[in-house]
Amino acid sequence: MLKPRVPLEEQKVMPVNGDEAVAYAVKQCLVDVVAAYPITPQTIIVEKFSEFVANGEVKTQYVPVESEHSAMSACIGAAAAGARTFTSTSAQGLALMWENLYIASGLRLPIVMAVVNRALSAPINIHCDHSDAYGMRDSGWIQLFVENSQEAYDTTIQAFKIAEHPEVQLPVAVNLDGFFLSHTLENVYMLPDEEVHRFLGGYRKLVKTYVDYLNREVEYKLDPANPLSIGSLDLYDYYFEHKMPQVEAMKKASDVVRRVNEEWYELTGRSYGDGVIDSYAVEDADAVVIVLGSSAGTMKYVASLMRQKGFKVGVVRLRMFRPFPFSEVRELLKGVKVVGVMDRGLSFGSYGPLYLEVNTAFYYSKERPLLVNYIYGLGGRDLSPAMAEEVFMDLIEVAKISEVREHLKFIGVRS
Repeated sequence: MLKPRVPLEEQKVMPVNGDEAVAYAVKQCLVDVVAAYPITPQTIIVEKFSEFVANGEVKTQYVPVESEHSAMSACIGAAAAGARTFTSTSAQGLALMWENLYIASGLRLPIVMAVVNRALSAPINIHCDHSDAYGMRDSGWIQLFVENSQEAYDTTIQAFKIAEHPEVQLPVAVNLDGFFLSHTLENVYMLPDEEVHRFLGGYRKLVKTYVDYLNREVEYKLDPANPLSIGSLDLYDYYFEHKMPQVEAMKKASDVVRRVNEEWYELTGRSYGDGVIDSYAVEDADAVVIVLGSSAGTMKYVASLMRQKGFKVGVVRLRMFRPFPFSEVRELLKGVKVVGVMDRGLSFGSYGPLYLEVNTAFYYSKERPLLVNYIYGLGGRDLSPAMAEEVFMDLIEVAKISEVREHLKFIGVRS
């Protein structure tokens, strides 16, 4: 068994909620600029971080902007100048950033953003679903989803290393479920500051002299001493070619996420599957559920109880939604009879976005499982153990008759 470089007894245990866990992680990441605007249930992150700034605990330039659109604009400017940059938001705030999300990724800026998942209006709702995260899925950001507050802390630190990796250079969104994680107290193990600094390689090394330029870490940045143009007008003669590096970076991101997860395991003793997928009891399962976020905990708990009763069920938690791990999902679920895809969001007029991706993963396979899409938890409605068992029992029935009579189902809706 691996002995981590920093064993648990040398890590500080703090009772914090998910938002505070993210704020503490950002505090340790030697961030140069934070630009943000408050919105429930994300507010605690930037509120707590502003305390660190006011108390002189960090050297970060904190920019209290007038809107989320301005927050991402400020982050784009800071990151383009070579600064390590962070922001956070939820729901309508993320929607207000929309056009800038594409600019951040198109300019290959390694911004890290915490998205505290919240339902999009209307009607107005401040609680959790994944409609905000699903909305940004085509914007060119790497999207990671966490199951608990410990993972929120760990993943926020990892996100900076992933985003700034020379093979990636893309923004990363760390998704945590609103209120279920953001406002729920949990004991979180935190590393000493110097260990996080060492993990990230210290501050980003900005170019200040010609010698620095020859040994630069931040190679592509706006710098009057070394002129560079990014984001220029780019019409049909070159635009297509200039989007291809984003495609290649996304292809490389999965391996980087895995390597960073392994490095984190060697440092802390904690890992999350292979960094991309975290599975439970899938090896001999006849029925498997695929899920994002905190609901995985409920599904795994119920799966363990059902296994005690002799039911061969399992759970796959996708930690990484973008880039989507098509081949990994296909390989992991080879031989499974039926797969239930849990979506905490809906593409109106279609199926759940996660279901569409899983369906695509199996399209070219000669042998593929039956698929059922379950929409659940919209607007923060809880996924109870009874509902989770209902899903598993439904899948078991589908496996028995080898037929899906209803591909789209809604769990927990009052008639």
